[in-house]
Amino acid sequence: MGHRHRFLITGTGAGVGKITVGCALGFALRARGMRVGVMKPVETGCAEIDGALAPRDADALALAVGSVAPLELICPYRYRSTLAPADAAAIDRLPPPDLENIARCFGEIGADNDVVLVESAGAITAPITCDSDFADLAAMLGLEVIVVAGNRSGCVDATMLTIQRCESRGLKVAGCILCDCDPAASSETEANEASLMRIAKAPYLGRMRHREPLARAIVEKLI
Repeated sequence: MGHRHRFLITGTGAGVGKITVGCALGFALRARGMRVGVMKPVETGCAEIDGALAPRDADALALAVGSVAPLELICPYRYRSTLAPADAAAIDRLPPPDLENIARCFGEIGADNDVVLVESAGAITAPITCDSDFADLAAMLGLEVIVVAGNRSGCVDATMLTIQRCESRGLKVAGCILCDCDPAASSETEANEASLMRIAKAPYLGRMRHREPLARAIVEKLI
């Protein structure tokens, strides 16, 4: 496979299904015979297990793609606090994330893989350091952006703001995936799909329904 794919998976907010989409996408790509690397450069809200901070999302991503990369590469920065990375570091009295170190870890993972999926902590505008966010990181690493829109009230506006931030940094948006956050669909959640398809200035990749597998068409549009 000649072309290498590098993606940032970001979302319209917290709890919108980024990790669900990331794991499903990674698993589907691996099933196609691709070597898939994953990264969650910063994970907040980590629980302490046996004296170490355990990054649940990073572990899930690694498991989904069968990654044997050390956790220090996959998730170099972990914090107990659930705040944005820069704030979590301050509250936890730990060193803030270092973009150069994240880039080094990314380089090591990328060297061995056809596809690398990097997941943001929160929205694309979440501050990683006092003067950089995940859009800056994506620009630095040359990542295309996949926007996971949590299918709830306000998600279309939040998607538009995410795309605007990508445009301001000159990032390519690979597309949007609508992810059902709740099992029951309402008239509003059905309307969100039509709105995204109509007004989002980025490809609409498809919809991930509650507890259903990722549609094959979504994977095929990306790769």
